[in-house]
Amino acid sequence: MGMSGETVPGASSAPRTRRPVREVVLGVDTHRDAHMAAVLSLSGAVLGTEEFPASAAGYRALLKWARRSGTVRRAGVEGTGSYGASLSRYLLAQGIDVFDVNWMDRADRRRRGKSDPLDAQNAARAVLSGRACARAKAGDGPVQIARMYKLTKVSAVKARTQAINQLKSVLVTADPALREELSGLGNAELLRTCVQFTDASSGEEAGGESVLLATGITLGLLAHRIGRLSEQIREVDARPTRLVERHAPQLLDVVGIGPDMAVTLLITVGDNPERLDSEASFAALCGVSPVERSSGRRQFRRLNRGGDRQVNAALHRIVFTRLRVDPRTQDYYERRIKEGKTRREIVRCLKRYAAREVFHLVKQVQPVPCS
Repeated sequence: MGMSGETVPGASSAPRTRRPVREVVLGVDTHRDAHMAAVLSLSGAVLGTEEFPASAAGYRALLKWARRSGTVRRAGVEGTGSYGASLSRYLLAQGIDVFDVNWMDRADRRRRGKSDPLDAQNAARAVLSGRACARAKAGDGPVQIARMYKLTKVSAVKARTQAINQLKSVLVTADPALREELSGLGNAELLRTCVQFTDASSGEEAGGESVLLATGITLGLLAHRIGRLSEQIREVDARPTRLVERHAPQLLDVVGIGPDMAVTLLITVGDNPERLDSEASFAALCGVSPVERSSGRRQFRRLNRGGDRQVNAALHRIVFTRLRVDPRTQDYYERRIKEGKTRREIVRCLKRYAAREVFHLVKQVQPVPCS
């Protein structure tokens, strides 16, 4: 017989039971060059804080470090649309639910102060408490591509408008003979004429420059700039159109929606439309959901002045296009007018209906896989 405490050869030993791996929550305070990470248990205890470089290797090291404390299924990240965008995409690719944390607890900051480790811990606490409920955008599909193209186009349009205004202001103070020569020209002919001034400046006299010559050179350079910006706008304008035709052609079949409006709608929804729970949440995001202002016997709803104003303006243009060309919308308008509704109230209802229709269409968009 074996003595107590000794293992008898050949005797079957009881199977070892593995301890369940605990779940932890990750919080990250993001900056341009480095990210501060904190890991919290589900009870809110701080298990560790560490700083990592904002690079691909740093992201891998951050997640590896966090997983030493337990299973990471949720993460709160500050600035998922700026400094934390790349980290959010990496964590999402690893199967982790990422929540956008933009507003910290101000009362907690007044009480405990502010530091990068505290901000990282508060990001994790925001996920634990449910205060951070907005899921981060994936940023790796056709919507992100459209966002880049729209950014390029908007900046080029602003720069061209500024150059045109500058050219017109130079003409106001130009020599009367030159101003009279150019005053009767249309915009296209005016730019073609001003471009020639730059070529004529190559034969300027060695005796020095004149105000008239400097005015011609300025007009020529501005005309060249306007031409180059117009080419950029035409080039970048065709790319979003092809993108929408490839990934969301169903939007272009709707009355009143063109390529520009379709791009605006896709950007608002984001690459992962599943983060929008219902059409009501999309309507609130677009700023077309009614807001209660009732008091006592007076039942009243006012216009929602929040939400994304760009997509709100897009829905507004859709409605007014339909009022001009769509018989169903025109019939609805006439019927509600007879019921005593005002034009503003009818447009508000039509924008809500348009948002409901768009919501079910954009939910069909599938992100393209990362290469």
